Amino acid sequence: MIQIHVDLSVDPTKEARMLHDFETHFKPAAASFAGYKDVKIVKLRKAFVGRAPEGINYRFVLRYESEELRQHWIASEIHQQVWGLIEDTLSNKNCDILLFDE
Repeated sequence: MIQIHVDLSVDPTKEARMLHDFETHFKPAAASFAGYKDVKIVKLRKAFVGRAPEGINYRFVLRYESEELRQHWIASEIHQQVWGLIEDTLSNKNCDILLFDE
């Protein structure tokens, strides 16, 4: 099992649109691919120890059975479309993307 963590800088004026697009477009599309386990998006409230990456206000967490299966999802045309919806709400498109093994 793997997890992808993506730190996002969502434009506060586009936050509602991002959350809507995530729930109604991105999540159902991701769930239709083999190996999908779950996806969520969490809003940063506070860093208790250390510092959060500069400018981020959301973290996107995607779980798949394997990195190979996730790559099928990433290479799909529907992924390009639904990720584009999320990306259009970002104030900075330079995201930190981390891959973890569970």
